[in-house]
Amino acid sequence: MVTPRKKIPSPAGAAAARSDHLDTRVLETFVGYNARRAWLVVTQVFAERMAVYGLKQVDFSVLSLLAHNPGATSRQLCSTLDILPPNLVSLIAAMDSRGLIERRPHPHDGRAIGLHLTPAGEQLVREAEQTVIELEADASARLTPRERETLIRLLQKVYH
Repeated sequence: MVTPRKKIPSPAGAAAARSDHLDTRVLETFVGYNARRAWLVVTQVFAERMAVYGLKQVDFSVLSLLAHNPGATSRQLCSTLDILPPNLVSLIAAMDSRGLIERRPHPHDGRAIGLHLTPAGEQLVREAEQTVIELEADASARLTPRERETLIRLLQKVYH
């Protein structure tokens, strides 16, 4: 009768069994990797907390820009947020159908239409902006206020 041999774990196998963590030291030297990992954390918290308002990040960004720039045009929004015009058209249509924005003739350009928040849109943005302030504080709680300011400034240097 043949007795089965016991498997002797190899040193590499033993290390793998002890930890599911991979060596990420090289990746952690890349700006893109670190920015993406931080973005994933913030995005998850954002999605959870903004679901009650029915807003995605791009929706929030458009509404916030309109709150602080009444009468902005679609062209300005596309340029600022790096959105393709066809994508913005459907986004604006959805906000219009929700009663959050209205279109008005632009005061200086007769061919352009300015976008404005309705009172319902203004109320939603006030609440949503406060929620974003809180969720950003929670998502970056490991940073001191000064570190947070520095991080924002450094990230802006990458894309400005």
